Amino acid sequence: MKRLLRPALDIPRLEIPRLGLPAFRLRILVRGVFVLLALATVALAVVVLKDEKDRAWQAYQHGFARSQAEVMARLRHPSGQLALLNAGHLDQAVTPLAPLLLPFAAIDFDDPQKSQQAVEMAGCSVRYPDGASVCAAIGNNPYAGGFIYLVGSFYADDLTPRERGALAPSDAHRARISLDMRGTSYRWIAPYEALTVPGGASARGRLTGFVDSGTPQLDARARPVRDFRGWLWQSGQCRELPPPASSGSSASSVDPAAPCQRRTQYSIRLPVELFREALFRKDERVVWPPADLASMRLRVEMLPPGENPTPLFDSDAAGAQRSASLSELSRSLLPGERVRIEKLGGDAAGTVILKSLDVPAEPSAPWLLRLIRWLPLEAAGVGAATTPPPAPTGRELLETPTGTYAIDFAGHLRGVETGLAAVATRVSWYLAAMLGAIALAWLIIEVGLIRRVTALTRRAAAVSYNVQPGHTGPRLGHLDVSDLRGSDELGILAGGLADLLQRVKDDMHREQLRAAQERDMWHAVGHEIMSPLQSLMVLHGPEDPGHRYVQRMQQAVHVLYGTASPAEALQAADMPQGRLDLDDFLRHVAGNAHFAGIGQVVYNGTPSPVIVRADEFALEDVVTHILRNADRYRPAGTPISLGLSSSESTACATIHNLGSTIEPGLLDQIFELGVSGPDRPQDDGNGIDSHRGQGLFVARTYMTKMGGTVHARNTGDGVEFRLILQRLG
Repeated sequence: MKRLLRPALDIPRLEIPRLGLPAFRLRILVRGVFVLLALATVALAVVVLKDEKDRAWQAYQHGFARSQAEVMARLRHPSGQLALLNAGHLDQAVTPLAPLLLPFAAIDFDDPQKSQQAVEMAGCSVRYPDGASVCAAIGNNPYAGGFIYLVGSFYADDLTPRERGALAPSDAHRARISLDMRGTSYRWIAPYEALTVPGGASARGRLTGFVDSGTPQLDARARPVRDFRGWLWQSGQCRELPPPASSGSSASSVDPAAPCQRRTQYSIRLPVELFREALFRKDERVVWPPADLASMRLRVEMLPPGENPTPLFDSDAAGAQRSASLSELSRSLLPGERVRIEKLGGDAAGTVILKSLDVPAEPSAPWLLRLIRWLPLEAAGVGAATTPPPAPTGRELLETPTGTYAIDFAGHLRGVETGLAAVATRVSWYLAAMLGAIALAWLIIEVGLIRRVTALTRRAAAVSYNVQPGHTGPRLGHLDVSDLRGSDELGILAGGLADLLQRVKDDMHREQLRAAQERDMWHAVGHEIMSPLQSLMVLHGPEDPGHRYVQRMQQAVHVLYGTASPAEALQAADMPQGRLDLDDFLRHVAGNAHFAGIGQVVYNGTPSPVIVRADEFALEDVVTHILRNADRYRPAGTPISLGLSSSESTACATIHNLGSTIEPGLLDQIFELGVSGPDRPQDDGNGIDSHRGQGLFVARTYMTKMGGTVHARNTGDGVEFRLILQRLG
């Protein structure tokens, strides 16, 4: 982090060129990579969120169909039909009891197994904390008789039966039942009469019902109620009670001194005169179930022997819980779903609407919820759509003994979106952390690397710009990159650039001094040579064979030593071009080479002229320089061969000498100014530099100005120079 706290970089106020787009390419690339990385991260999150939305919608559709099937299965079950038939008063207080309408026509109350099975299947029992239960209900068929069924169980010790003809019910176990309906109260007392031998493993007997007058004893003329039927069955197995909390015994142990509590099951059919009277009235239509069924009040008490004893079971005891209820169906519904149950042809007031249980909504970001709603949905059966699809619905018909019910199901897609938004809100922190890490990495690279690279690039561009021709003045000395030095990679690069810049400044200063001295020397030499040449031009007239060579010397001196250094003069020289017969030219050069001190020059000509575009004097200088170079490096007594070949567009003149070859790395460098043969001294012994590496440089410069090229290559026995010119036809 120390690198981030370094002082600001100040770029010197120099003339810096405008950098084009390529100069910013790497910086744009680095920044673009981070931008694309952030966008890819966000895009990945959005794609995953969209995929999760599709999956959630498909899962919700399957869950909706599953919950619909589960609700219908429970409604088709007798317990569901019981809840449906008694939907109007199942939510009221459990006690005192009110008779329920059974999904069966009647209960076979004479059989303990069948009666208990019917009650358990219908789920009409009211259960108590001590394990007792009771179901008070009527059948759905009015013509099976106007009865109220009481089926349940409780725990009691050995049953004490009533002796035949005894008038005191308190001497035996008995049931006391009361019914209040339509302003009329019914009271029954039903003592237990054994049908088995006392002391057996199990007991069975009937409950004989009498009208309860409130007196301790029955009237001697009292007769049992004709349609009152009741049964008691007591199992032979004692109830195992858990030991006290302080006891160290196991849960399955039984205290021998404790009384034997046995499960006792009862099944009672109560006759209701008001029901029977309504069935046989000819002037009124039978209405079943009775409209006032929910307002009836029942109480069942199971009493041990004795006067005013504590009941073994009391239906009005606290803690009673109902088994069947339509609200239990809400547990099968997904969040936001609704079920509307309506009886066809019935009163709209009896419509039941069930809603799913309220689940506390998890916190979610509003913008995420809007994003989820905006994402297109491509779930099966929906297709790509940006608008929310309609919530799934369903309708089922259920046949019951009292009519047909229509069950309408309605889904809730918003619940799916809300749940997904809550999950996305939790995961969004990870996405924010990833984007924060990307931003932090970009900031570190931007401040610690790219900013310094930018400063170094601009200063390097300023260096390149200020060393161009015309910009080598003192301004370069003002440029400094030493403040960018450091121990890291960029610091080392900046230090190297600073050292290189200093060396460039020193070399340029020395080169300027040398060029100025050279220019002065060549100007002086040219001035001293031009005067004798003028005299020679007069002495050798146009007809004299030496006139041509004096004229060439005068032109060379004028070009090379007149106004500038050799390199500058050659670059600025104007080279006239004309038509030249290259065959005749080479033949003439080979014939007159001995006048220049170069002997044994052999030319193998062509039978026809080869016309090229060239200047005669400049081309003669080119050939002469190459011949002198070949003469210096050939073995004594060996010839120099001139050759000529041509094509439709070019002509090629070759100059070949025997001797040592040129190092491959120097084949292109020998044409540069200042490069001479590696085995030749540049001082002729008189202090005069006779081989400055200028001849081949002049040859290449002249060939370039005439639109040609010159190359050197090694052969098996020496070196060959190739001059290629444009052919004119």
